[in-house]
Amino acid sequence: MTARVSVPEDRWAWVEVDLAALRRNAKAFRAQMRPGVRMMAVIKADAYGHGAVACAKSLRSAGADQFAVATVAEGVALRQAGVSLPILVLSQPPMSCVGTLVEYDLMPSVYEVDFALVLGEAAAAAGKVAKYHLVIDTGMTRIGVRRGDVVEMRRAIDFHRGIECAGTFTHFATADVIDDWDFALQLNRFQEEVQALHDAGLETGLVHCDNTPGTILHHECQFDMCRVGIGLYGLHPAETTVPRIQLDPVMSVRALVTRAVYPEVGDGVGYGLTWRVPKRNIQVATVPIGYADGLARMLSNNMDVLVDGMRCRQVGRICMDQFMFAVDVNAARTYRPGRPVAEGDLVTVIGRDGDEEITMDEMAASRGTINYEVACDFGMRLEKIYV
Repeated sequence: MTARVSVPEDRWAWVEVDLAALRRNAKAFRAQMRPGVRMMAVIKADAYGHGAVACAKSLRSAGADQFAVATVAEGVALRQAGVSLPILVLSQPPMSCVGTLVEYDLMPSVYEVDFALVLGEAAAAAGKVAKYHLVIDTGMTRIGVRRGDVVEMRRAIDFHRGIECAGTFTHFATADVIDDWDFALQLNRFQEEVQALHDAGLETGLVHCDNTPGTILHHECQFDMCRVGIGLYGLHPAETTVPRIQLDPVMSVRALVTRAVYPEVGDGVGYGLTWRVPKRNIQVATVPIGYADGLARMLSNNMDVLVDGMRCRQVGRICMDQFMFAVDVNAARTYRPGRPVAEGDLVTVIGRDGDEEITMDEMAASRGTINYEVACDFGMRLEKIYV
């Protein structure tokens, strides 16, 4: 084995998570916020594949005030790991889990009267007060109280001693677009509803609407708190944010070569034999990462990997658990001049090696998707190593 890295004992493939980079990104977002504005760190989907518990503890030390998750189970896992900061569930979950919300002190997003009252009953029965955040649909048409119904909805539930409004928020559909009419319309609607709540003498709790691109591009509506997600992990939500903030990638995806051979000219590689060896002295190496690990099958014969700081072409169909790449050992720019690839050599699927780098954005473009999906996919099965 030639790679000098700490690797999992049972499989030569892993995700590296740079917690120092995560903290630097958190501090960069802090610098974007006005004094007194709180930061809610979004760590849903296992922190976008980076590992929610480890990231939560690191972000707490970097100044996160609250956390946000997508499901009740994600919140419970954080509580069981000792995370004590406020946790918002970014949706209204089924009524059947109100007992769990109360038990683990998780704040749901609320937009229905019946759910709020059932939550209040469960909290009162436990001798507690359940906090929640009111979510307003200002135009994304996903979740939330419809505009115009907000005050009426709150008046229908505020009598209950078992619940307390700890926040009021909305979510923007086009916060990444500069000078966008739809964004301005959503913001105006949100401000009108918040003002209506104030005029009615109703408590709003922490008012928040800026997501990652909003925090960077729209300082005017940071209000009491910003919800920062993908940017914490060093990934830009859009090209418009790139000039505004310096972010460091947090995730790398690496593996070691498990087999390296010299096939005969004309031999095929992988299912369907979609790539064949074109000439002599072509080496084909196998890597233990496949589409079950997040490496999309649609990238077959259409992606590179890095080996010793040089790009090598992936060949053949990507399998569920493995893929192959090719090396021309006689080429002027071989992967390692003077020595062919060997079992145990380090392969970078995402990340930097020497002067070369393969980014989430590069892979996302090849897949016709966004970097969010690429990061989440790689976090599903690969073991995480924190560096």
